[in-house]
Amino acid sequence: MDTFVNVFSLLGSLALFLYGMKIMSEGLEKFAGERLRAILAAMTKNRVMGVFTGIFITALIQSSSATTVMVVSFVNAGLMSLVQSIGVIMGANIGTTVTAWIISAVGFKVNIAAFAIPMLAIGMPLIFSGNSKRKSIGEFVFGFSFLFMGLSFLQNSATDLNIGEMVASMLATLPVDSFGTILLFVLVGAVVTMIVQASAATMAITLMLFDMHIPGFGFEQAAALAMGQNIGTTITAFMASLTANTQARRAALAHMFFNVFGVIVVLFIFYPACDAVRWFVANVMNVESNDLFLLSSFHTAFNILNTLLLIWFVKQIERFVCRVLPEKNTEENQPRLKYISAGLFSTAELSLLEARKEIALMGERCKKAFETVTSMHGIEKEDEFNAIFKRVEKYEAITDNMEYEIAHYLQQVSEGRLSDDSKRQIQRMLREVDDLESIGDCCYNLARTLSRKRTNCKTHFTEEQGIHISEMEKLVEVSLEQMIATLKSPEGEGHDISKSYETEREINSLRTSLRDNNLIQISAGAYDYQLGAFYIDLVNGMEKLGDHVLNVVQAKARQKV
Repeated sequence: MDTFVNVFSLLGSLALFLYGMKIMSEGLEKFAGERLRAILAAMTKNRVMGVFTGIFITALIQSSSATTVMVVSFVNAGLMSLVQSIGVIMGANIGTTVTAWIISAVGFKVNIAAFAIPMLAIGMPLIFSGNSKRKSIGEFVFGFSFLFMGLSFLQNSATDLNIGEMVASMLATLPVDSFGTILLFVLVGAVVTMIVQASAATMAITLMLFDMHIPGFGFEQAAALAMGQNIGTTITAFMASLTANTQARRAALAHMFFNVFGVIVVLFIFYPACDAVRWFVANVMNVESNDLFLLSSFHTAFNILNTLLLIWFVKQIERFVCRVLPEKNTEENQPRLKYISAGLFSTAELSLLEARKEIALMGERCKKAFETVTSMHGIEKEDEFNAIFKRVEKYEAITDNMEYEIAHYLQQVSEGRLSDDSKRQIQRMLREVDDLESIGDCCYNLARTLSRKRTNCKTHFTEEQGIHISEMEKLVEVSLEQMIATLKSPEGEGHDISKSYETEREINSLRTSLRDNNLIQISAGAYDYQLGAFYIDLVNGMEKLGDHVLNVVQAKARQKV
């Protein structure tokens, strides 16, 4: 029974450690989310600055996984190039070693849990603050406390379970000096980190085991585990990129290549590298009493060496991942989102930015749908006409799909803690996608009208009707172009939508004029009622489409519909 309780205590301690790291990271991201984005955009102009940016961001949020997922998000949203992302990822690998140094300095020698409890008292009033910034700081304080409380409980649970003896008995069957054992530890480190999805957690466990001085688990074995963790941590960004675009998947592949390549290189010089770290810690750092510094030094040296080796080959790495993952020759109108990636909610600002880009893309696809409808005029061949009609049907299905996916994404974002401005922005976005989907429906209805006319009315539109239809189509195209320009404009800027109002008035005026003239022409016998009905259905359909276009523009411009 005691063993059962101790096992769950160990798992609970690990869970507390991971939860503390998660909310500490999220608290900092929420506090400085927009600043982090500005830093990443401004400081990745060259590869060296990209590396330092990765170090800084990862040291700040204490999670290389969070940084790499953020980078994949930026690449997916088109905010960062693949070359820029590679430099930041290299820096993230160095920045993540800060966690090991903190644990080495205070984790096991000082009862940090005794300090963590009073810190909760400091964080409590901040958590309940109405100010979002102070609330984020409170989350960071709570996360920091939980992280080290979990670390302390983890050590106690491991002691109660006699983990040291269990590991020693398992290692007794392995040849300590065998290079195969080193490779086995690299594999174990990779697999465990893939499961836990937090290299900091597996590094903490490795440091704890190393501090126990278990027979058969010396510095070399611990170093091999640490190298394996560098491979395992790539799984988080890889999983995040599965639903992203090709560039984002390339960034995740570059991360994996970088870490795997570094492990392979160091394995060739593994024992000399370990001896070099021992000499450095003993003679340069002059630290012999704390073995944990030895492992932390190896962890940092490994990532710095890997960066120094590969930073000069960023362009070559880019070409390699582009060759492995070539851009697929898919049409732009494929029914999938381009910028939004499922599960990527690093910060609310980033999430809303991705949604904003997706909405602009949806607007462009609506315009393409309308252009496809206008190309249906004058098509004589039945097969060619039907092929164009099916394209319009596909566009309509795409807008339906995009409306659902974007709205679902925004709903998930809204479940987090958002500022009042962000909440209002989400409401406006939901209005926009609703009207954009209606534009897609209008395009499909226009195509259906043309299809029904082709089937039921063999008479062609008169020359005058053709001129008026073309005039209306040009006005609608102008309104769609104005809408797209508004959707692509930065959030928060003042929007002059007077041109959109003017275009809408022209559309309404032309519709009224053509409708009145249609009755006159039918009465005069210029054409029959059936042809006139199809003609005015097209005119009314385009006027209705223009109404939805103006609704989108008003929503983006923060004006009431």
